[in-house]
Amino acid sequence: MKNFEFHNPTKIVFGADTVAKLSALVPHDARVLILYGGASAEKTGTLAEVRAALALGQRSVQEFGGIEPNPSYETLMRAVAQVRSEKLDFLLAVGGGSVIDGTKFVAAAALYDGEPWEIAERGGANVQRALPFGTLLTLPATGSEMNSGGVVTKKATHDKLSFRNPLLYPQFSVLDPSKTFTLPATQVANGLVDAFVHTTEQYLTYPVQAKVQDRFAEGLLQTLVEIAPQAIASPDDYDTRANLMWTATLALNGLIGAGVPQDWATHMIGHELTALYDIDHARTLALVLPALLDVQREQKRGKLLQFGERVWNINSGSDDERIDAAIARTRAFFEGLGIPTRLSAYQLGQEAVDAVLTQLEAHGMTSLGEHRDIDLARSRRILEAAL
Repeated sequence: MKNFEFHNPTKIVFGADTVAKLSALVPHDARVLILYGGASAEKTGTLAEVRAALALGQRSVQEFGGIEPNPSYETLMRAVAQVRSEKLDFLLAVGGGSVIDGTKFVAAAALYDGEPWEIAERGGANVQRALPFGTLLTLPATGSEMNSGGVVTKKATHDKLSFRNPLLYPQFSVLDPSKTFTLPATQVANGLVDAFVHTTEQYLTYPVQAKVQDRFAEGLLQTLVEIAPQAIASPDDYDTRANLMWTATLALNGLIGAGVPQDWATHMIGHELTALYDIDHARTLALVLPALLDVQREQKRGKLLQFGERVWNINSGSDDERIDAAIARTRAFFEGLGIPTRLSAYQLGQEAVDAVLTQLEAHGMTSLGEHRDIDLARSRRILEAAL
């Protein structure tokens, strides 16, 4: 196991009927901006609950809606302008990972002295101040509610960049599984895939005798596979949705990644597919991961065999046959959720491979993976294996 430091300051408030606790979590004299996505937060009554909770005390409350999936720099800068002009001092994200990621960017950008896009360009390393913020999670998927990272897209240039800074942990996150009951099945499926791939990015690398992290990651993967059918079929099954919500949070709150090598090449390649073709983030991960595991099978051999045995119960056959079966089961899991694993499903071919490679090179993504051995030639092999 590698040396590590672990610190996560986010307070989690988990369970049914917890939205009202915002009245105690948000400072009573704060000048608050509620940030959210589309109309669903209003239609489901979630915003009304938030407004009621914040009405207590001496707070001044404003709202900013319209943060899109894969939040855009252009939209977020309008929120930054509102924060600055109205001298707001606390942010509350109400939504899923995109809203929370966007709120993190606004928290940093509102106090940034230069051009805020530099925050994304430098991966958040230049963030020295940030507004405090909390979250109310309505879509379990990204784990952004309990980490310090985010992703933002500049539509004008098709740049989708990630950023991270210790100042960008939420102060608190309210997780009420009942808030997921009205989600469309496609979004629940996306969340299952997102959490699954977040886990594999930290697990499917190479062994370092980190037994706790391995078993923890395998437990999360097994849980996702176990609950997936019920999560799709029974939207108001509280226990299933509670397990999905907590699994997605634990998949990227730092615990399973402590002391182990991490990959993230699937995400970096997937980000370019989203930026270029507006494919949902989770769906790009389903496109890339099976192909990447096949191309990188030698580098990941030990962990792929362990993955096959412990997650998929694959115990017979040669090593290569077992690896083939583990990758096939992973692909089938995604496809079983209605999420394609081939670029052709999106009418994309060789032209998309070339376009993604151009973007990877432009963004300096030329040595990806846990061994930094995924260069442009290997990225091409991965993308072509996904056609």
